[in-house]
Amino acid sequence: MKRWLIAIVMVAVVGGLADQSDAQRRGRRRDRWGGDPRHGVATWAADATFPTDVFTFVRIQYRSWGGRGGWGRGGRWLTDYPDSDLNFSFRLQQLTSLKVEADPLEKYIKLTDDKLFDYPFIYIVEPGYLFFTEDEVVALRKYLLNGGFLMVDDFWGEEEWWNFHQQIKRVFPDREPEELPLSHPIFHIVYDLKEKPQIPSIGSAMRGRSQGITWERGWGGNTREVHYKAIFDDKGRMMAIICHNTDLGDGWEEEGVDPWYFREFSEKSAYPLGINIVFYAMTH
Repeated sequence: MKRWLIAIVMVAVVGGLADQSDAQRRGRRRDRWGGDPRHGVATWAADATFPTDVFTFVRIQYRSWGGRGGWGRGGRWLTDYPDSDLNFSFRLQQLTSLKVEADPLEKYIKLTDDKLFDYPFIYIVEPGYLFFTEDEVVALRKYLLNGGFLMVDDFWGEEEWWNFHQQIKRVFPDREPEELPLSHPIFHIVYDLKEKPQIPSIGSAMRGRSQGITWERGWGGNTREVHYKAIFDDKGRMMAIICHNTDLGDGWEEEGVDPWYFREFSEKSAYPLGINIVFYAMTH
């Protein structure tokens, strides 16, 4: 893991979302650029000093139970792709001194890919119906114990938690995900969050706007209470953060669709917490 090369350039946040231009605060619109693969997201130059030692947002390709279960373009692992990955990468390089992969498109791999260990940070979305092969269990355990970091995002309710919990316990039978208190540094290391945020999909947010509802309904069991859990190694290093009953990825993906959603969820919560998670992972 080339964690130290990335960490040394990540010395400060250089601005805030509120400091962007009015057009940027409103957010970029979704794919209305006639086939533009970047969906209107600006490009940026690669770092001349360390052209390859940059942070890359990498999502994991997996199989899942039921519909949308395959490896292909319809799998649950592709939820919010590519806009969430592009927008979050853009905001990372824009708002921090972190050097970020200038072309994050198509950065998804399987856990059994030989390139897994080239990336210190990986992302799994919608794991409520995920299942690991035995080879994936072995690969993920080795990756995490050797310094890798996993972020899990966007699953709701007790049924989806039960399925993910069963799968992650195959990876670490002797470790239980632990609820993180609000006092944990991951909520304060860059942006000082006053609460554990719950970020709904944009559809759920718009439906619940008049009533102040920020949870998604119809997923089985209680979805009102947001959870941020972590798995630690024997030395107390956080190997994984599990974001349950919340959807940071939609806060990134949908930042340009509605100004209210951008202000209330993307700007206030999804980007600040996402940046905090990356910063904490890369410096611990």
